[in-house]
Amino acid sequence: MRIISGSLKGRAINPPKNLRARPTTDFAKENLFNVLQNLVDIEECDVLDLFAGTGSISYEFASRGAKSITSVEINAVHHNFIRQTARELGIRTLYPVKANAFLYLKSCPKQFDIVFSDAPYDLEHSEEIIPLVLEGDILREGGIFIFEHSKEKNFENHPYFWQLRSYGSVQFSFFKK
Repeated sequence: MRIISGSLKGRAINPPKNLRARPTTDFAKENLFNVLQNLVDIEECDVLDLFAGTGSISYEFASRGAKSITSVEINAVHHNFIRQTARELGIRTLYPVKANAFLYLKSCPKQFDIVFSDAPYDLEHSEEIIPLVLEGDILREGGIFIFEHSKEKNFENHPYFWQLRSYGSVQFSFFKK
């Protein structure tokens, strides 16, 4: 796993073998950020990374100069890895939070320009994160919510659905308020 672009471009991230995360592939990540760079000024964005796993998406936002990145991860080993890696990379704008993403959204006091969710594909009811983000006070006006999911799920009939990007087995559904 590596950081694709920005100030930390090319830096390798080597999670320990006991991390059970499924990081977004470099191919999908690169294409996602190519799309985002054409939609928003990442340097002006506060980002929320839900189900952060290895922190791969968070590091990518940090490398591109995001104003702040909040990485929510419930697993203590993963959370500590994100904290340690951010420190080793010298990222001062990344704030790891050890919490259940669903509960975090219900009490989060902050709003974000970009919310990214990469729940485990086999997590039952993972799509329940969508109304928590879109119907809560989490996403700023004009903000973008990206939900990563498998090909088995389809959100095109959701009232806030905006577009779908597909990269191999990885699907990104984009929502806008």
